[in-house]
Amino acid sequence: MVVFFFLKMPIGFAMMLLGVVGVAYVISVNAGFSLLGGDNFANFSDYNYTAFPMFIFSGSLAFATGLGNRLFDGFYILLRRVPGSLVIASIAGCAGFAAICGSSTATAATMAKVAIPEMKKYGYDDSIATASIAVAGTLGPLIPPSNVFIFYGVFTGNSIGKLFVAGILPGILIAFLLAATAIIMCIRNPSLAPIGPPATR
Repeated sequence: MVVFFFLKMPIGFAMMLLGVVGVAYVISVNAGFSLLGGDNFANFSDYNYTAFPMFIFSGSLAFATGLGNRLFDGFYILLRRVPGSLVIASIAGCAGFAAICGSSTATAATMAKVAIPEMKKYGYDDSIATASIAVAGTLGPLIPPSNVFIFYGVFTGNSIGKLFVAGILPGILIAFLLAATAIIMCIRNPSLAPIGPPATR
């Protein structure tokens, strides 16, 4: 397996190949190939996986309708006088978008298109602008609904509903801690994020 890793073979394929070869050596070649086909079908024909196309669909709808932009703009207006308001708006927008689509990649990509140009426009430092999206994008697997929770629930036999409930509090807590970190950084170094003008009612 280590040799396959050094040859840059993906981990899943390396483990699958070694498993099939091992069963074929211990039992028979037919047993190895039947294990390969049966396990793959059993793992990927689970009804719970039907949620993934719906997550992709809801994420596409949210992107096409501009929901990411509206989430970001709404949080920015509310927090404009707080140090690092656009960073906090990005974190809150990532948390909200993650709750819609369940994917960290989709969350980071969508919010990066919306938030980074805005932060650059208001004179935010590139390091804090990009880091906020990269870090807050990882909230996707934690805030339900989550693709990772579904995979974990299917493979371990745990309740997916209970996993979703278990992710709510840690997801919100991490979002608050990220926002608090951004505020502290921007208070200590105001050049990272200029404070915006006050918003009208």
